[in-house]
Parts: sequence; structure tokens; C-alpha cells
Amino acid sequence: MKPLEGITVLEFSTMITASFAAMMMAEQGARVIKVEPMNMGDPMRYIGANKGGISSLFANCNRGKQSIRVNLKEEEGQALIREMIPQVDIFIHNFRPGVMDKLNLGSESLRALQPRLIYAAISGFGKEGPLGGAPAYDPIIQAQAGLTATQGKNNEPAFFRTLICDKITAYTACQAVTCALYVREKTGQGQHIDLSMLDSSLFFVFPDGFQNHTLLDPDHEPGPLLIDLLYELSPTKDGAITVSAATDEMQMRGLIALGMEHLLVDDRFNSFEKMVTNLKEFKDLVAKAYLQFTTDEILQKLQAADVPCARSLDKDEVLAQEQLAANDTVGLLDHPIMGKMRIIKSPARFGGKRLEPSRPSPDHGEHTAEVLADFEFSAERIQAMTQGGIVA
Repeated sequence: MKPLEGITVLEFSTMITASFAAMMMAEQGARVIKVEPMNMGDPMRYIGANKGGISSLFANCNRGKQSIRVNLKEEEGQALIREMIPQVDIFIHNFRPGVMDKLNLGSESLRALQPRLIYAAISGFGKEGPLGGAPAYDPIIQAQAGLTATQGKNNEPAFFRTLICDKITAYTACQAVTCALYVREKTGQGQHIDLSMLDSSLFFVFPDGFQNHTLLDPDHEPGPLLIDLLYELSPTKDGAITVSAATDEMQMRGLIALGMEHLLVDDRFNSFEKMVTNLKEFKDLVAKAYLQFTTDEILQKLQAADVPCARSLDKDEVLAQEQLAANDTVGLLDHPIMGKMRIIKSPARFGGKRLEPSRPSPDHGEHTAEVLADFEFSAERIQAMTQGGIVA
């Protein structure tokens, strides 16, 4: 039995945050019903590599779900959703503050219909303040939550080249919702959850990225950022490696392995404090040593000395790693429209077992009739709503 079996989720989303959060719940056994607009559906369907009109990005964020098409611009479409609510456990959306209230699907009104409902509202910046109604996309949040400042060097900001704030928010939303489910088990009551991308992303980056913006008393001693000590690729004769020699002992073993033990007694580097003070000079000397060896030679020397290190892999090499095969991380899925697909399985194992996806990502409105029938709408009413443009 999967952990969330028996839980029903209604998801209203565009792009990543709510979609990815709901997909994680689907992987964990929840029934996730994705409610999409009538015409295009979720715009993520059309971005990037695609087959049969479904993009791989959409498929990667929406497997395990059912899709229904509902015209929420019409009162009858709004009423349909309200009729479904008594059988729903979680309602999650990522529309701007106020949008759901205008559609008569706000938190208070729905939780009045279903007191056990957990209503999760994801926004870019929160409900209040000067940016409360502003549009939010991942690069905007990266810039405003300090991720570009953290990623950059020499006061030159840089992006994480992945939708990191979207996905951080999705993970945070999934954790908050399942926490609310636990509270509901004890109290019998659902609740409203507000979550902003800005808050989620700053919470994520703050522990290490804002080390020197944490202590406020004037007598504190600033120190080097962990990211400045660890996160560099070192070129070799034929590639690059990364080394995480995080202690004095590891540094010593690494220098001995490279034949640079003379640096251990060099007055510029013979203590951690001195090494940090002269960090650029130290790194330049070590970098020159790396260039004397191939990647394989360096890895053999450092691994023999038990120094954490790794080759910088390209994406094909990442997927071909023996460790991923041992972990049963990568799977194959046969999609009825998209054909064979590679998937990455849900990371958490429950009872020592991987959670397999229950179904591939849905076509737009693929399950409308099936879902409405399960919610005890009559065939006649479904037909009438279809003919009237309320569902499709």
C-alpha cells in the first residue's frame, strides 16, 4: 500500500509548482485530478521536446494524474467543482491571490462545504505587500530571493540553470500538505495553507548562502562561505573533477596524494586560517598540479587517499552510472501517446521499495467523463455539460 492511498487531490495549476507538488503526491498513492482550462490546458504541455502534442516537461511533472477539462469561466463549471469538494481531501492551486475567490472557489467557501479539506494556495510573493499580485516566474524569484547573488562570483550574479525556485516551492508545498494531513488525523479538521515562492526559496538558500547575514551582534566574527570553499571544478589534462576536502585531514591526504606535501609546511598555508586567508594563491597552486594528470589519474590518487572527489559527468554519463542502476533510480514508461519514456523514480523508499508511477501523464481532458462518473454525476448530466461547453 502506498502512503497516500485513499487521498483525493484536486489540482489547479499552470507550470511547475502545484503540478510538481501534486505529482509527488500521486507517486505516493494519492488520486490526483488535474483540472485544466477548456482550450489549451496547462501551457506547460507545449514547452520543449514533445511528441503527440505533449511535452516531456509536462510529462515529467504530471505523471500519475487524471485530467479533466472544466470551463471555470461559467458558473456551472464552478458549481461542478463545488459539488466535487465533499469527496476531496486536498485542493491545491498556484494562481495569483484573489483569482480563486473570483471563481467562487476560495478557501473559506470550500472549507465551509468540507471542513476536512486542506486548501493549499501557492503564490509568487504572498497575499499582501507591494508584490502581492505580481506575476512570478522562476528567474524572477531567483533574482529576488538571493539565489542569483549566491550562485554568482565576484559580485556578478548568475542563475541556477534549472527551475529551482519552482521545484523548491513544490517540495515545500508537498511537505506542508502532508503535514496538514497528519494534523487532520489528530483533530479531524482541515486547514488553509499559504505558501509563496519567495519565502520558500529564501528559506532554502538562507542556511549556507546567507551565513554572513545571520549574526547581528557587532562582536561576531565573519568567516568564509562554505560555498566558496567547496564549489569549484578543477580542470585536468582531459576534463574536470570536483574535490570536497572539507577538513584539515582531508586536505593533508589530498596534498600528499598529489605530491604537494611541501604546502603543508608552507608558512602561507600551514593552518586552516592561513589557507583561507591565502585561498586564491593556494587554489592556483593546486590547480596547476591537477593539470599534470588526467582525470582518471587524479581520481585514482584521491580515492586511494579517501578524499571525496568526483568526475564532472555530462548528462549521458549521469544516466549511465552504475550507482543509479544499483539504486533502481531510472525507469522506463510506455506512454500511449508519447511512446517510450525515461523516468526518474520517486526518491523515497517506503518499506525498502521504490514507488512506481500508477499511470503516465494524461492527455488534455482524457479522464473527464471517467472522473465525473466516479463522483456520481449521471451520464445524462455529463452529456449535457459536454454539449453546453462546461466540460470536455
